[in-house]
Amino acid sequence: MDTFRAFRIHSENDEIAARVEEISLDDLNDGEVVIKCAWSCVNYKDALAATGAGKILRTYPLVGGIDVAGTVVSSTDDRYREGDEVVVTSAGLSETRDGGYAEYARLAGDSVIPLPEGFTTRDAMILGTAGFTAALAVHRMEQNGQKPGNGPIAVSGATGGVGSVAIDLLAGRGYEVHAISSKVDAVDYLKGLGAAEVIAPAEIDFGSRPLEKTVWAGAVDNLGGDMLGWFTRTTKYGGNVASIGLAASHKLEATVMPFILRGVNLLGINAVDTPRDLRLEVWGRLATDLRPQRLEHIVNGEVGLDDLAEGMQDWLDGKVTGRRLVKLAG
Repeated sequence: MDTFRAFRIHSENDEIAARVEEISLDDLNDGEVVIKCAWSCVNYKDALAATGAGKILRTYPLVGGIDVAGTVVSSTDDRYREGDEVVVTSAGLSETRDGGYAEYARLAGDSVIPLPEGFTTRDAMILGTAGFTAALAVHRMEQNGQKPGNGPIAVSGATGGVGSVAIDLLAGRGYEVHAISSKVDAVDYLKGLGAAEVIAPAEIDFGSRPLEKTVWAGAVDNLGGDMLGWFTRTTKYGGNVASIGLAASHKLEATVMPFILRGVNLLGINAVDTPRDLRLEVWGRLATDLRPQRLEHIVNGEVGLDDLAEGMQDWLDGKVTGRRLVKLAG
């Protein structure tokens, strides 16, 4: 190909400008693997990057899109051959490297993951970084002894991409999942994913004691702040709280008492810097015992490159439920 279309993010006069333009491979970062992109997706982080609401990009210009899936067209890395279907999530895309919102991408070989058996490239992007992060959280929790028989698991920020996939994965593993969401019209959506109960944050009495009555065997938290602090104070002995996001606050008010008296484990989940061996292990589980059951239920629409900029603000305003796909190939 001579040129191809890409959604590129610029810094112009100290303002962020994102637009579709024609570029060539020479405009992209170096990399061992070139793919024809089939699908990407929109994450909260993508909205921050494209609008400038968050300082995500470390250099400009870059192609946006932290996730991509497609087919290898050339490779100098012996692990990949022309025609292989692959997926890349996070790994510095649209942060330090050109991302997946383009018809072609050039990628670092170590960041490329063979498409798991039984998945299409579209399936992989329904998951994307959000789904991989949710799976990594469940994986880490279960490494730490989490079992369905231990009791209910709470998921905050439940209608977002991470929360939605976490509910699906946990319910599929036999956990009793309680979804926490302020979206009053999302009850049917969340129960359709497998949530046994849906709780509005306004209904929660967070209390103020260092230890509150135990409620949860574990939790997946996307909010931070008061919610995360409450989870540490209400989780049963030996339970795991996976901290993923800070949609509410980056702060955590806590004492050491839940950790030294109840043995609560606070697990930090970082999808971007996950080592390759662990990435392969988690994607392997997504294709087997952690396989999602309700992927299509999570999809809330598809857009093309020309429609990407439209609607990005909705993510920042918390108006989006589930996952939105970006179709890159005809």
